[in-house]
Amino acid sequence: MTEKIAFLHTNDLHSHFENWPKVRHYLLDKRAQLRKQGYQVYTVDVGDAIDRWHPLTDATDGQANIQQLNRIHYTAATIGNNEGLNNPHHVLDHLYDHANFPVILDNLYDTKTNQRPKWSQFDKVVKTKQGTRIMFVGLTVPYENGYKFLNWRATDYKKTVPKILNKVKGKYDFLVLLSHLGVDRDRYIAKHYPEFNLIVGGHTHHLFPRGEKDNNSLLVAAKKYGYYVGCATFELQNHKIVNEKATTVRTADLPSQKGDYAEIKDYMDRGNQLLTDYKVAEIPETLHAKLKEPANINTVGLKAIMEATHTHAAMISTGMFLNSIPKGIVNMRQIHNCLPHSIFPMSSLMTGQSLWMLVKEVNKSRSFLSRYPMKGMGFRGKIFGYVRFAGIKYDPKTEIVYYCGKPVIPSKLYKIGMLDHYMFIPFFPVISIMGHNHIFHDKFLRVIFAEYLHRHYPLK
Repeated sequence: MTEKIAFLHTNDLHSHFENWPKVRHYLLDKRAQLRKQGYQVYTVDVGDAIDRWHPLTDATDGQANIQQLNRIHYTAATIGNNEGLNNPHHVLDHLYDHANFPVILDNLYDTKTNQRPKWSQFDKVVKTKQGTRIMFVGLTVPYENGYKFLNWRATDYKKTVPKILNKVKGKYDFLVLLSHLGVDRDRYIAKHYPEFNLIVGGHTHHLFPRGEKDNNSLLVAAKKYGYYVGCATFELQNHKIVNEKATTVRTADLPSQKGDYAEIKDYMDRGNQLLTDYKVAEIPETLHAKLKEPANINTVGLKAIMEATHTHAAMISTGMFLNSIPKGIVNMRQIHNCLPHSIFPMSSLMTGQSLWMLVKEVNKSRSFLSRYPMKGMGFRGKIFGYVRFAGIKYDPKTEIVYYCGKPVIPSKLYKIGMLDHYMFIPFFPVISIMGHNHIFHDKFLRVIFAEYLHRHYPLK
């Protein structure tokens, strides 16, 4: 007897609530349609559903997103780096408290207990009406340099996958990997581990319109932001695949329903109102954001970084500040609009020689970066802009770098406050190669900026 199973899948929604009503309608309608056609249907998400660029996500620590995901009744989900790295440890520990779906995750451990997080489970097995055992396992991209500062340990997928397969051997008929690893790692797994029948991918925002067959595995992925939703169908006989098909649908091609616009607007309005209600400080003058000219908002940003990282010198790029903040009472909505990035403060300890090299790298890239359309690595702006320093000066005639007014000594150690973004982008390699770096992963740039304003310009 032929058995029919189907998997609906989403990935990298990134809090793009403007597409969520259509995504939700499609998932629920398609599931009902497939069931009428005799399919047993499973719905999965493979991470980065949450992104703090959206005011409602930021204001609710992601709980608003979980409420929406609960409306789908996902069979299983895993986390992406946005859930894992953009939430303090205690926030991630409670992110899924009210989720009605299991989080499957096999390569993240709490460094204090050396155990997998209490909110995750190793696998999930569902049994079809015909007795086929479908097993779900999950992996997230192991950004070890980020996770360690949050008291998590992320293990490499090449070491983890063999351990998973050894542990689950003989316990499944159909194996699904929920992967937030990226397309290259998914293809590697498919090539080397034919045990996986289906790999649902994300992270690299790739699209497989009709899937990709690699070795024994069908790879599926639905781009990003809810632009697409995917469906993979299988026909089985005696628990073995005899036919398979993958499709994606573009949500822009789906019809809107009455109330969608009001729903989308409500997400933004509620988030903005929550942030507006959070008053931070009262400033005596407007903080002007300017990409090219000197601006006082850069000075405040530099001071905030120095206080947060306990340093006497700092660097920041002008493209970080998207909007000016007018004089008077400041609320978190204004700060969120100005600094929507998922970027953290960081300190870097390096020798005078390395500091000299860093300043040279900044100067060398100055013209290029001033108009470079920066994307990724937590940045939510448009242009990188110019690097501004505090406590560091450079004399182009003598090529001497000064730290707090004194010429740097090549062998001496110096500590600079900056942003983790600069370590991850390719323009300042001396930071990652020569710097001893510590990311302050408990607070975003906008949070330390708000705290600085609150300390120095308290509400009257």
